[in-house]
Amino acid sequence: MIPILASKNVQTNEVRRCAYLYPVFCSIYASMQRPLSLIEIGTSAGLQLHGDRYGYSYSSKPGTIYGNPDSELVLASEMRGKDWPELLHLSPPVTDRIGIDLHVNDLSEAEDLLWLQALIWPEHAERRADFDRAAAIAKRNKARLVQGNGVKLLAELAAETDAESVLCVYHTHVANQLSGRDKEELLQTIAKLGHHRDICHIYNNMRDRQLRLDHYTGGVPQETILAETDGHGRWFGRIYS
Repeated sequence: MIPILASKNVQTNEVRRCAYLYPVFCSIYASMQRPLSLIEIGTSAGLQLHGDRYGYSYSSKPGTIYGNPDSELVLASEMRGKDWPELLHLSPPVTDRIGIDLHVNDLSEAEDLLWLQALIWPEHAERRADFDRAAAIAKRNKARLVQGNGVKLLAELAAETDAESVLCVYHTHVANQLSGRDKEELLQTIAKLGHHRDICHIYNNMRDRQLRLDHYTGGVPQETILAETDGHGRWFGRIYS
């Protein structure tokens, strides 16, 4: 075990976090009426790039499956609070999906797949089942995964996405691993991109644990605190700001 622990990175790919990203993407699409281009920083194996291919079940909407109702993976989460934006029954369209990580986990490699399974706590059988189903979906539907520094590569990769789409840059439980300088550079890059196209930056653990949205429309910035979130996506709660 010692060589494994000495050489591996903790890159938990918690797919149920898509359950709190889904309402955000629904709200963006409902207001912009344009397809979304997704860029995820700290993507690990890219499971959160396939959120439009999963189904979603929320405690506040019992009996209804949102997203992809035919998906083999339905992510269940508790939606706390009131006055959430209306959820779309079908997932918003996605034109590009790009993931960036210092080390990309390749699900076709048995070593990487086993390592990601090993990072799930042994008593969390539901998380393991969700991971296995999401991994199967990701294997069938390849996203573009780029190995490198997401802060440094963001502008270059953003230029390669559909210019008519709404660019959505997001990361969950990743920013706490960035230096203060990298955080500042990331925010500056987002702002520069926002002068040329509509962009949404969705994130937590940058300033605090809250899920936030920085939205640039027509070059005008708007910052919103969206929700408190459970680290494993089991629940999320509405915040007003």
